[in-house]
Amino acid sequence: MIDQQKLTEIFKTEYSNLIAVLSNYYGLKDLQLAEDIVSETFLKAMKAWSHKGIPQYPRAWLRKVAQNLYYEDYRRLKNFKDKISKEVANRSEEFESIEITEKLIEDSQLRMIFLLCHPELNREAQLCIALRILCGFSTEEIAKALLSNKESVNKKLYRAKKTLQGRISIEEELTASDYQDRLDNVLRVIYLVFNEGYYSSTTEENIRNELCWEAMRLGIFLSNQRHFEVDHVQALIALMCFQASRLKARQSGGGGDLRYDEQDQSQWDQELIQKGLQYLKMASKGERVSKYHLEATIAFWHTQDQEGKWEQILMLYNKLLTLEYSSIIAMNRSYALAKAQSPHKAIEEALKLGLQDNVHYFCLLAELYRMDENIDLEINHLNKALKLVKKESETTLIQRKLEIALSKV
Repeated sequence: MIDQQKLTEIFKTEYSNLIAVLSNYYGLKDLQLAEDIVSETFLKAMKAWSHKGIPQYPRAWLRKVAQNLYYEDYRRLKNFKDKISKEVANRSEEFESIEITEKLIEDSQLRMIFLLCHPELNREAQLCIALRILCGFSTEEIAKALLSNKESVNKKLYRAKKTLQGRISIEEELTASDYQDRLDNVLRVIYLVFNEGYYSSTTEENIRNELCWEAMRLGIFLSNQRHFEVDHVQALIALMCFQASRLKARQSGGGGDLRYDEQDQSQWDQELIQKGLQYLKMASKGERVSKYHLEATIAFWHTQDQEGKWEQILMLYNKLLTLEYSSIIAMNRSYALAKAQSPHKAIEEALKLGLQDNVHYFCLLAELYRMDENIDLEINHLNKALKLVKKESETTLIQRKLEIALSKV
């Protein structure tokens, strides 16, 4: 029986590698053709591996098949050159042999990451195409990650690809200014990937480790480049290290999520915490404090057990909200307010948010009422959350909390 989780992990991480390399040869003009070859590569893998099992070197297997499909496409174009357009015929004459090496992948990925965040694309389009090409996200996964819908995402992907078709090659020379100007959006994409792994919005499995590690790999990869200032990159890596340090402790035996105050701190990964500290110290050498600096510092305090930590976390959330507002940050601040001052104050602030279609909002309110020892309103908001929840694993978690609350009545 093939290991579906391992298969998904391999496909996710190799998707962007193959797309980036093939786009070196087809150009962004034929991005769809590169996607088709990668899809066919994965289809062949599914057929072969379902009988023989996953090979010892699956990524090498995929790269070899992708190379062969590229050669087949070239031969097909050459054979029918007289029946096709001059543009494609010229492309077939300029054929280059291909060998997918780690160096080629690294160079191709760097260019691809920054070209997909091209200023001619608006921010939402950049995120959609980057999540699709760099991370292999499905349309549904992109919609969930961006709090959108599949129809809207499909339109953005179509328009983004049409814009990119005007770019014949990803060999476009990017200036230092290009890299710096696009860096914020690149980091936003990487953080979205990490968040989807940290708390998946699209699968029953709440934690997807492979996405967390892929996001961290991309961050570390960027931090080793010399095309731009890397302090913001280092701050993001620190944030991801601190967050990832608690992944194991979050998982309960039943596959659900343990609340922060339920976690066994002995299971927090001290090595990752120390690594996060190293990156945070390096990031502090920059001149500007970004949201990643603030979020990393908040995540650091969550790994500590010191008096006054919640006051520090609340202060940092206040700064973060002035820098970049989001409903998620506002909800997190409400919890910090409850811990630092009182649940009653936190409830007053949380009620102002009015996120009536957000399951996590009602879970937050239920938790705040639990802390305020108002069992009736805790039960009321857990029931509201149950009406909105879509994932079975989240349903189980909310029902468990509801059972505990009902037992106290």
